[in-house]
Amino acid sequence: MPERRAFGVHAILIAASLVMVTPFVWQVITSLKTLTSATAAPPTILPEGRWDNYAKVFDLLPFGDQFLNTALMAGGRVAGQLLFCSMAAYAFARLRFPGRNVLFGVFLSVMMVPPQLFVIPQYQIMSSLGWLNSLQAIIVPGLFSAFGVFLLRQFFLGLPRELEEAARLDGAGPVRIYWSIMLPLARPGLVALAVLTLLWAWNDLFWPLIVNTDPDKMTLSAGLAALQGQYQTDYPVLMAGSVLASLPVIAVFVFLQRQFIQGIAHTGTKG
Repeated sequence: MPERRAFGVHAILIAASLVMVTPFVWQVITSLKTLTSATAAPPTILPEGRWDNYAKVFDLLPFGDQFLNTALMAGGRVAGQLLFCSMAAYAFARLRFPGRNVLFGVFLSVMMVPPQLFVIPQYQIMSSLGWLNSLQAIIVPGLFSAFGVFLLRQFFLGLPRELEEAARLDGAGPVRIYWSIMLPLARPGLVALAVLTLLWAWNDLFWPLIVNTDPDKMTLSAGLAALQGQYQTDYPVLMAGSVLASLPVIAVFVFLQRQFIQGIAHTGTKG
């Protein structure tokens, strides 16, 4: 009976994996087709080996500049969220101050507000600062998130208080405890937040498309969106660009998947 149950679980997991990986496989196949075969009905399955579609991406877009812009944006957002969210999460999880629970509830309420409602005030702020068509315009609004605070707070709550009490007996203050003890112990949670933030930042389209209209200042997501024409779209070239843009994120996730899964699992151990 246990063997049958294990077989059923593995069969479901394999089927779900195939469903999830099919869009990416189809994307790769489409990137190696001609426009005629990519838009044919019924669709053709086998690729045609059109590797020149990948070269066309560099001809139609400043791919190198946009890749660098995306990397700087994602790196800035990841660094900002790891710092600011971890500090706020440590304060909510470990420090005692009046109104802590009420303030944390206010933070969580931000997660219920559609992000589109923040677009107009954020755009006005970027415009008044003269930051339109600049890297800081796409980095600064993503330096902090309520989800990151919630994620790391749950992780900090699961850490033993004995370590913190021993550090206080040795004369360490809250800043020293946070930096030297809590942060190293929270590494799985930090890795999980870093991977999630990287994915969100790398795939962010709406905000970069609004504040940066100069192709040399665009991110990859906005640049690839510009390849969609009003009357016709070269789907093989678009898919080739999407494959190139996806490879760095896939590599990061594969490299950090163990720490990522561990960090997500630990955030639910204590509420």
